[in-house]
Amino acid sequence: MSRKFILILIMLFFFFCCVLEGVAIQAEPSLVSFSSGALIVEKSAEYSKQWGNIWIIDENPETGWCSPQGQIADNTLVIELTEETVFDSLEFDTAYVDTANSAAKDIVVALSNDGPIEGFQKIAHVSLVDQQDNQLFPVDVSISGKWLKLTILNNHGSDEYTELMEFRAYGKQLTNTPLPDVSGTYETNYNDFHLRQQGTSVTGCYEYDEGILNGGIEGRIMKFTWKETGQQGSAVMVFSSDGEKFFGLWWYEGREDIQGDVWDGTKKSQEVGGCPHWGGGVQEQMTAELLEYGRVRIYGINFDYDSDVIRDESKPTLGKIVAMLNSEQIMKLIIEGHTDSDGSEEHNLLLSQKRAESVKSYLVSAGIDSARLFTKGYGESMPVTPNTTAIGKAQNRRVELVVKE
Repeated sequence: MSRKFILILIMLFFFFCCVLEGVAIQAEPSLVSFSSGALIVEKSAEYSKQWGNIWIIDENPETGWCSPQGQIADNTLVIELTEETVFDSLEFDTAYVDTANSAAKDIVVALSNDGPIEGFQKIAHVSLVDQQDNQLFPVDVSISGKWLKLTILNNHGSDEYTELMEFRAYGKQLTNTPLPDVSGTYETNYNDFHLRQQGTSVTGCYEYDEGILNGGIEGRIMKFTWKETGQQGSAVMVFSSDGEKFFGLWWYEGREDIQGDVWDGTKKSQEVGGCPHWGGGVQEQMTAELLEYGRVRIYGINFDYDSDVIRDESKPTLGKIVAMLNSEQIMKLIIEGHTDSDGSEEHNLLLSQKRAESVKSYLVSAGIDSARLFTKGYGESMPVTPNTTAIGKAQNRRVELVVKE
């Protein structure tokens, strides 16, 4: 090989490194994780709420599941996947178990396309070493399924507890099933929850301390902000494939770096219903928050990955903003773009600015005077929650509207 050819190869290598520097590279997602829309539909017995099944799929290796005292063998849980899926590898974390010798050891993983109870076929039987993260195994059988069963057979010698901190699985989704409209009334652990979906936007109220919510849906995942008397925060929820149940986690504002608390519900009526303290729709709630607080967080505007191209599913949400601005004709808005921390700060700052400008362009094309609209990209500099998990990153990718004085 000539020296000239080698020199050309070296120059090309550095050229592509420079081109790619700062570009957000999407890590392979775990298709059994809460952030992917997976939902635990059959629970194993658990030690406590803080050591519940959900923490196996939250992508945080420092939180996890623990069995009740003495129930150390044959603990089983079932995960409903977002789509029919075929897996190629499985990964487990046990480094942060709380009790010596309690880390899960032998685990059987099975898939079914027949529901959460029957039809399971084993795809792997793995044996974990004690207290180690990132234990990766190939599957033994390549079959597809919509439900995954995890059976934790034993531990490394403890006669008190068995613990598993995290489970991840990688592969390919074979289907793309839309979530039905989730509007209705849900019975939850915080009383009745009234939800109205309009496009990718959701708004609603719940019958606890004058609670209201405002957010958006992407796939089977609902992200929203909640407000009650004297306090507020954020939440992320996953719906079952039929839209009849949800399971979620919520946080107080400013305390998003700690383990969330559980918020789950089951639909009791297709009727949205309402509360005396709720305006009743996306436009009404957005207007009320802007007039009262001067700012509203919008989770119903979704973009293509690492792009400023607005997805078609977001147009109903943008239409509500247009309608609000036509109604509030003296209102001027700053459109803020915010990203997660994937990629360099410079790249994310530019991406957030472009996304804010895309929203402005859409509103102007719909007849809103451009002189009423201003844009500002903040990149990753103003997270609402830590970027340490996929759930946190999803909450940080957002658009906010701010009233310009």
